[in-house]
Amino acid sequence: QVQLVESGGGLVQAGGSLRLSCAASTIMFSIYHMNWYRQAPGKQRELVAGITTGGRTNYADPMKGRCTISRDNAKNTVYLEMNNLKPEDTAVYYCNAKSRNDYWGQGTQVTVSS
Repeated sequence: QVQLVESGGGLVQAGGSLRLSCAASTIMFSIYHMNWYRQAPGKQRELVAGITTGGRTNYADPMKGRCTISRDNAKNTVYLEMNNLKPEDTAVYYCNAKSRNDYWGQGTQVTVSS
């Protein structure tokens, strides 16, 4: 199975920036669509951003314009650059690899203080 390991979370003040990374274990990384989701306590998991195997990106409204998703197939890694962070961005952020099956990382905590 594909293993995904997220990193880059932490505590940041409102208006600050973070770059999340997700490293995948598979040499077949390039065949997976990659997504970032987030989930706050008591809230439903929601999509933040996605990038297809062809490099097309999409962004959900809550962070649209404040984040950029990218991938480096040579490094089997997907990134989420976030800026102008808001307290409502506080959540556990999960990396998702999607093909025939879905794979999930363990999540990385992002906390934004006001």
